[in-house]
Amino acid sequence: MLRVNQASAVPPTGLVAFSDGLVLEGVGLGAATEAVGEVCFNTAMTGYQEILTDPSYAGQIVAFTFPHIGNVGANDEDDENATPEPARGPRGAILRAPATSPSNYRARRDLSAWMRRRGIVGVADIDTRALTALIRRDGMRHAVIAHHPSGAFDREALIAKAAAWEGIEGKDLTGEVTTRALFAHGERAWEWDRGHQPAATHPDAPHVVVIDYGTKKNILRLLVSVGAKVSVVPARASASDITALKPDGVVLSNGPGDPAATARHAAPTIRALIDAGVPIFGVCLGHQLLALALGAKTVKMRQGHHGANHPVKHHDSGRVEIVSMNHGFTVDGDTLPDTVEATFTSLFDGTNSGLRLKDKPVSSVQHHPEASPGPQDSFGVFKDFVDGLKAA
Repeated sequence: MLRVNQASAVPPTGLVAFSDGLVLEGVGLGAATEAVGEVCFNTAMTGYQEILTDPSYAGQIVAFTFPHIGNVGANDEDDENATPEPARGPRGAILRAPATSPSNYRARRDLSAWMRRRGIVGVADIDTRALTALIRRDGMRHAVIAHHPSGAFDREALIAKAAAWEGIEGKDLTGEVTTRALFAHGERAWEWDRGHQPAATHPDAPHVVVIDYGTKKNILRLLVSVGAKVSVVPARASASDITALKPDGVVLSNGPGDPAATARHAAPTIRALIDAGVPIFGVCLGHQLLALALGAKTVKMRQGHHGANHPVKHHDSGRVEIVSMNHGFTVDGDTLPDTVEATFTSLFDGTNSGLRLKDKPVSSVQHHPEASPGPQDSFGVFKDFVDGLKAA
């Protein structure tokens, strides 16, 4: 039910207050506090724990279109933030149905308790279909999500806080989510009934350095699984810092914020690595940063792409892959220089979803080929990248 500024015998314990004065009332869960952010919707039917631990959502509040979120609880293996430090992912979550008691052998705690431990604010009993329609019509909106068990809210103050928030555009948020220091990753992708196993790295394994703009852990796991030795460096690591590690290749990770803002410090590093002849592969924000470093432009999207059911076309093969996406900015395909060619296109709206340099081993994809729990159509790009390093 969509409840807007309605009086009730039982006061709501959760609110979503938008900058234009709209207030949605519901049932609070998770952290008993409030947070401001940009509200987007995600259409994935599975993987809510991965979504709520994805650093790419820093500064955002996720409204889930799938109504039953929390039914399988939360576990200790599916978190996607890769840094050793506590990472910031979404600031809040909006649900249709209140989460039920978990029913899964891997569950270690229920969703509300898990969100509370991570400081994520939640509001359930919201008509997320109606909210999604609003976002599709008006674009992603600024709001404050609040949970107070007493039901005591200052609605006008919450609306004013949402209206005063500057938003994500123009903001470099990678500093909130990146690792503070170099670390190595040696864990493989999840295997049924075995979990995440450590890898025995071959002495001749290619060394891949991942620049952590907010990387998801499954990127690191899949690189290890296809035979790479993986090191992770902070977002502001210099080109000399990276080349000193003697990488065979560099991965530009996903991450949050406005790519044009992050490019102010990232693009010179990427250009220096390209000039040094280092093979590069970018994912999501890394794709956008690569495009900016090569001279293209990015633009803010109206509603963004957030979900696990997005079709993209691979230009070389003509194959259509179903992929996971999570971005609110996109590369303007019309601004790609002549030295760059598009490799993937979104079949939802025709936006660019991949590129490569014509004369160097440098490429990227806008979608998330590492998607956990899936789909897995694009897993092969990691093998292709690492096999290319082995061959070189």
